[in-house]
Amino acid sequence: MTPTLNTILYVEDEPDIRTVAQLALETVGGFTLRVCGSGEEAVEIGPAFKPDLILLDVMMPGMDGPTTLAALRKHPSLQDTPVIFMTAKVQPSEIQQYRDLGALDVIAKPFDPMMLAEQVRSIWAQACD
Repeated sequence: MTPTLNTILYVEDEPDIRTVAQLALETVGGFTLRVCGSGEEAVEIGPAFKPDLILLDVMMPGMDGPTTLAALRKHPSLQDTPVIFMTAKVQPSEIQQYRDLGALDVIAKPFDPMMLAEQVRSIWAQACD
């Protein structure tokens, strides 16, 4: 049986994208989100939030997505939390790099706000099967 996906730690530095994705995931998808504007913020609040899933932007100033993921993995409560990267860099070799880092999959930017929650659920279901 697939575990239920309820809570998502969403990390995105771009305010406009963050707002659209938050609306898509909360209003359309019904998820509970903690939204972070930086990798540093995610590392600070992520462990206490204990999300079911981490949705992580790749290209951010300061700590990028892969660096943020490595830092989050140091916390016992987040060591096994599934991760989906979001990026405009979706060449097959780049996607493979993100999977090699432990990501379930990659969601391409720009994304369709009306389909984002369904994309996340679909990736989650495939990974849990």
